[in-house]
Amino acid sequence: MQERAGREIEQLVDLMARLPGLGPRSARRAVLQMIKKRGQLLEPLAKSIAEVSATARECMACGNISGLETCAICNDPARQNGEMCIVEDVSDLWAMERTSLFKGTYHVLGGVLSALDGVGPDALRIPRLVERVHQHNISEVILALNATIDGQTTAHYIVDQIEGSNVRITSLAQGVPIGGELDYLDDGTISAALKARKAF
Repeated sequence: MQERAGREIEQLVDLMARLPGLGPRSARRAVLQMIKKRGQLLEPLAKSIAEVSATARECMACGNISGLETCAICNDPARQNGEMCIVEDVSDLWAMERTSLFKGTYHVLGGVLSALDGVGPDALRIPRLVERVHQHNISEVILALNATIDGQTTAHYIVDQIEGSNVRITSLAQGVPIGGELDYLDDGTISAALKARKAF
């Protein structure tokens, strides 16, 4: 890439462009804005990145990202209500938390089973999940996995592993999103919505 600015700036643009949702143009605009507002954006961002790099780690209990060995959710006694929500990734946990509806604990698998990619149960946090279900008085496991083939395969595998543990197993309802128009939905979503229909 031809340097339009100094080497350090071009390197920052290149690194920013590797982030999800940012291409080279968006990264360049972001870097220019940060340089223009060095005191308000660039310096605090650099300091924050250094702090996160030094302290961020996986929660030993659930797999969430935290600055502590055990995250705030797992440390909260009010959330030890016997409900555990199983998610594929930390971003899914954060999405669930944005709703402020779920008041239990989580378990982050770190992916889904995939024969094509060679991802088996031991590559995920499934053995740890089974351990937690048996050791922590879990009464309900909520499967909040993506409605993909690999997501559903993973859900069925988890059910097989914890069945017979006197634990209620549920999954998120699937179907038409709020504000969704049938014309724009895929066939699988419409089928799931029809099967999961309820009284009006």
